[in-house]
Amino acid sequence: MTKLTLIGTAHVSKKSVEEVERTIEELKPDAVAVELCPRRFSTLVKGEIPDISVSDVVKRGDAFLALFQFMLAYYQKKIGKELGVKPGEEMITAVRKAREIGADVLLIDRDFGITFKRLWQSMSFVEKLKMVWNVVKSFFSEDESDIEEILSDVDYLLMEFKKIVPNAGKVLVDERDAYMAHNLIKAMEKYDNIVAVVGAGHKKGIEYYLKNPDKIPPIQRLLEVKNSRFSVLTILSWLIPAVIIGMFILIFVNLGTVLALKAFIYWFFINGILSAIGAGIARGHPLSILSAFLCAWMTSLNPLIGAGWISGLIEVKMRKPNVEDVVELTNASSFRELLGNRAFRVLLVAALTNVGSFIGTIVGAYVIMQMTGIDVKELIWSSLF
Repeated sequence: MTKLTLIGTAHVSKKSVEEVERTIEELKPDAVAVELCPRRFSTLVKGEIPDISVSDVVKRGDAFLALFQFMLAYYQKKIGKELGVKPGEEMITAVRKAREIGADVLLIDRDFGITFKRLWQSMSFVEKLKMVWNVVKSFFSEDESDIEEILSDVDYLLMEFKKIVPNAGKVLVDERDAYMAHNLIKAMEKYDNIVAVVGAGHKKGIEYYLKNPDKIPPIQRLLEVKNSRFSVLTILSWLIPAVIIGMFILIFVNLGTVLALKAFIYWFFINGILSAIGAGIARGHPLSILSAFLCAWMTSLNPLIGAGWISGLIEVKMRKPNVEDVVELTNASSFRELLGNRAFRVLLVAALTNVGSFIGTIVGAYVIMQMTGIDVKELIWSSLF
């Protein structure tokens, strides 16, 4: 019968590094499993540069997702710096000790890219806002709590996380628990003695699935990434422009050309100014800010192109971020360094321009509805009650 030793670690804890090293030396396993996928293994252990094209990220409309990934990585590095431990050091130690004793290294985690894409697709708009807000808020927190003490209560932290963003908790924790348990069960068919090193928050879930393998979902389902997701946001992205265009037509037919032109001018400036403010807050290049101002009125009416898509590509053209910027981005040790990085700046310009455009669409729609004579407050009230 295979002996499996499961170690739950904090990713930025000296105690975890010492426990991993001591356990592998004592048990001399023939395989060491780590909570890494091939992509993270290459970056963390081999030090290979991630292959990221900033312009491609902007074109795909993934600026928010990329920003969130980098912000999470930065936050983890920030905690690690305070504790004097490199994030993922316990995984690096596990791989190093495995090689020292001649044990096989098993990468049992789901691909990082798949996890984040499933994460983003699973969350509602409100959940995305909550998650981003909590990460951003943590950058400026002056809480002097004992971080070691906080990290020791991982189960509590995960429960709180799931309360804030339930769908994210399912993808980041529950699905990966099942995936890693599946890979450990497969490994137990081949090896007699395995030490598995995983985050403390995954330990209970993995143990549950190891005892109840029939509860593990079909693995193929855990690897699916939908190209598009039919959701309320998708419907609204098409419905809102259709309604606004309908209101323009209504004004033109019933109220005349002058009022229709006035409505367009309001629409142009409200969208343009708010989008430009977003690009300006991100410290975009003057041409990026100008493009946000000039194009927002049109992109707000076209669900296929975002204002941030245009300003972001202009920013790429003007800033010319390269591979070195991406490397520096992943190694940033302060929030000031993040803001000064050209790659981060491009993503921030694209993201905040879209935020400004979104607000501009809501405000602009409200103003135009007022011009049609529709009582917006009464409409909202009657729809709710």
